[in-house]
Amino acid sequence: MNVVYVLTPDSVPLMPCQPVIARLLLKQGKARVKSRTPFTIQLLAPPEQIYAQALTYGVDTGSSVLGSAVSNARGSVLSLSEVQVRNDIAETMKERARARRNRRNRKTRYRPARWLNRKHSMQQGRFSPTMRSKFDAHLREIRFVRSLLPITSMVLETGTFDPHALKNPEVLQKKWLYQKGINYGFANTKAYVLTRDDYTCQHCKGKSKETRLEVHHIIFRSQNGSDEEANLVTLCKTCHDSLHAGTITLKRAGKKRGTLRHATQMNSIRVQLLKRVEAEETWGFVTKEHRLLAGLPKEHIFDATMIATRGVNPTFGTTSVLSKRCVSDGDYQQTKGVRSEQRITTGKVKGFRKFDKVRYLGKEHFIKGRMSTGYAILMDISGNKVALKPIPKFDKMKRVSARSSWMMTQRPMLHPSCSLISSLSVRH
Repeated sequence: MNVVYVLTPDSVPLMPCQPVIARLLLKQGKARVKSRTPFTIQLLAPPEQIYAQALTYGVDTGSSVLGSAVSNARGSVLSLSEVQVRNDIAETMKERARARRNRRNRKTRYRPARWLNRKHSMQQGRFSPTMRSKFDAHLREIRFVRSLLPITSMVLETGTFDPHALKNPEVLQKKWLYQKGINYGFANTKAYVLTRDDYTCQHCKGKSKETRLEVHHIIFRSQNGSDEEANLVTLCKTCHDSLHAGTITLKRAGKKRGTLRHATQMNSIRVQLLKRVEAEETWGFVTKEHRLLAGLPKEHIFDATMIATRGVNPTFGTTSVLSKRCVSDGDYQQTKGVRSEQRITTGKVKGFRKFDKVRYLGKEHFIKGRMSTGYAILMDISGNKVALKPIPKFDKMKRVSARSSWMMTQRPMLHPSCSLISSLSVRH
């Protein structure tokens, strides 16, 4: 069973209703369809009586995926959504910089150099484009849910991470390691590795009689190898050259570069969200305990459910999950060819744009690519190409919704332990 969201003529959210009630209101001409996904109606006249409940909005914040859910005091869940946050901004900006550098070298080679002219990057309190995108994704989802339901309170699950402890758990037992790390007393990591290996080649053990020693990355940096001591080993120049030439092999396990980026980002997301919205704060270990007691699997929507219900065993008044994926406003690439001789159409082609939601052969897809000849490449919300033969034509598809800052679709929530609420008493 799903619910239908209801708005007043002034777009003030009311309690949702059952589909049968929405059907009667539309048939009697007392409401109109406001949105298809999620299905929302807007009353044409102010309601005589407003029936409201205390609704709690729970948000499972995240650096890659965030989940949100809305529940009433009895634990009935009225909204579920999952948002994929963008993590491609840094790489996309690097690609743009490479393209601009290429063009400047060809077109403006003799232009005087400019330095320190990026005022925005030097201002106080500035966040990177990636972090601003993550903040905006959380705030946009909060505004979206508040526009559909009369939220009375909000709970955020946040997390604080200690990157030093995640990198070296030994600091939890030896607090002095925070001040005196593993390189304490050495000029750098290279000096520590040479001392650790007793200034001896770890492959030939000094048999080559080579006096020059070098520090080698076991997993190459080009293969995402770490610069930590666990991925470094002392080799003599003879063995080092032979290793890179492929004549000898090193039987040692290295270490790849750590992935503490998301933990660091979550520290900033927590602080900024608590500054910008009025909400309570809860923690991941509390949510995990409540979720295990309720017998729900580890998913962002179920974490958000337990946050919204405050530990009450939930019942689901809706079985639909809003899946959203944040996308860019447009493509940086404007031309193709080594000398940018071919212009890429960034506007509409046959009335369609990239990321438009379309219906083709009875199913809904998103536009991944367009051809000026009237054909399109379709994809799902995760960006996976849909293999269709013959290639879909624009005149055989219908646009469901125009592109926006995110792609949105509905999917069913399937889990055997989720008991459905038998009736939803919502009146207007």
